[in-house]
Amino acid sequence: MRFDRQAAALADVVAIPVTPFAEDGTVDRPAYRALVARLARAGVRAVTPNGNTGEFYALTAAERRAAVVDTVAAADGAEVLAGVGQDNAGAIDAARHAQQAGASMVMVHQPVHPYVALDGWIDYHRAVADAVPDLGVVPYVRNPRIGGTELRRLGELCPNVIGVKYAVPDPVRFASVARDAGLDRFVWVAGLAELSAPGYWAVGATGFTSGLVNAVPELSLQLLAALRGGDYPGAMKVWEQIRSFEELRAADESANNVSVVKEALAQLGLCRREVRTPSRLLDPEGRTEVARLLAEWNATA
Repeated sequence: MRFDRQAAALADVVAIPVTPFAEDGTVDRPAYRALVARLARAGVRAVTPNGNTGEFYALTAAERRAAVVDTVAAADGAEVLAGVGQDNAGAIDAARHAQQAGASMVMVHQPVHPYVALDGWIDYHRAVADAVPDLGVVPYVRNPRIGGTELRRLGELCPNVIGVKYAVPDPVRFASVARDAGLDRFVWVAGLAELSAPGYWAVGATGFTSGLVNAVPELSLQLLAALRGGDYPGAMKVWEQIRSFEELRAADESANNVSVVKEALAQLGLCRREVRTPSRLLDPEGRTEVARLLAEWNATA
C-alpha cells in the first residue's frame, strides 16, 4: 500500500529528540545531528523533530525548519515525522517545507487555540493533510473531546491520515476511541511514552513515543520487543526499571519533561543541559536521581 513503510515505522518506538542548545543559547545543530544519528544506529525507525520534548513551542520557525533538515540528513533511513502546528497557515507552510526537506510524515500538534470546535478540529487537520497528499499525516490528540467520530471522519476525508498519536491519559477512553474510529484504519501510537505503553498496547496501540530513547535507546527497544512478543511480565520488568525516570519527567504536570532527558544526556556527555523558558533546569536532587538511574542502567554514550 501507498504508506506501508511509514505505517510500519509508526508501529514502533517513535523517538522525540531533544533540541540541544549551545552556550550562547542558539541551537547546537552538530550536537542535534549527532543525537539523531545515535538514535538511528540504535535501531530507531521513526524520529520526530519538533515534538514537545524537542521544545517545539520555544523554537523559532527558522529553528524548526532547520531541525527537519538536520533530522533528514542524520536519520540514516529512519522515517522522519516532522512536528507542525500553531496557526493553520503556518502548519501548512511547515508541512510543505518538511516535504521539500525529505520528511515522509508530519505530526500535527494539538491545536492550542482556546476555542476548538469539533468540526473546526477536522477542518484544521484536513487543511494540513490536503496540502501534502504524498506525506503520511498523524494527528496528536491530547484533547479528550476528540473522539472516534471526529477521527473516523478525518480518515474518510484524508487517505493520507495514517496514524494517531493518542495522549489522553485514559486507556479505557483510548480503547473506545480507537474502535469507534477504526482500529485497523489507523496506526495507534501511545503518545504518553513508556509508562503508558503496556496499558495502551493491551487495547490497541502498536507503537509508543519516547523521550527516554534519547538517553538509553536499548531500554525503549527492550520494552517494544516484549510488547510485540506478548511478554507482559517482561514488559513490566522494563517498565519498573524506567518508572522513576518517567515519573520524574511527569511530576508537576510534566514541568521537567525536557529537563530530565537533557540532564541525562548532559551526564552522558552528549549535549548541554540548558532548556528554554518556560522550562527550567533540573534541581540538584533531580540531577542526583538521574545520575543514580544512569548508573543503575550502566548507560553509556
